[in-house]
Amino acid sequence: MPENPFDDIYEVVKLIPPGRVTSYGTIANYLGSKGGARLVGWAMNACHGLGIPAHRVVNSKGLLTGKVYFGGNRMQELLEAEGVQIRNDQVLDFQKLLWDPAVEL
Repeated sequence: MPENPFDDIYEVVKLIPPGRVTSYGTIANYLGSKGGARLVGWAMNACHGLGIPAHRVVNSKGLLTGKVYFGGNRMQELLEAEGVQIRNDQVLDFQKLLWDPAVEL
């Protein structure tokens, strides 16, 4: 077992390409924890300052549900700097931008 139970999650999140997004559940499914979306969310909340691109992880509908943990509009700003368009806290073209490690790795 990893020293930090979030390490496997962080390793997957580090692989999300700039300009793409994934969901908490997609990561959990890839890691074999079908109901583990909440654990992925906790890991994203705990990783600030570790160089993990947590801004690329959104909910299953493309909503920036974790933005409160970034402060202000920082999550949206980071995504927009990578070319991701956001409207009303939601990723536009979410299905097109969705990165699924089970398919792409």
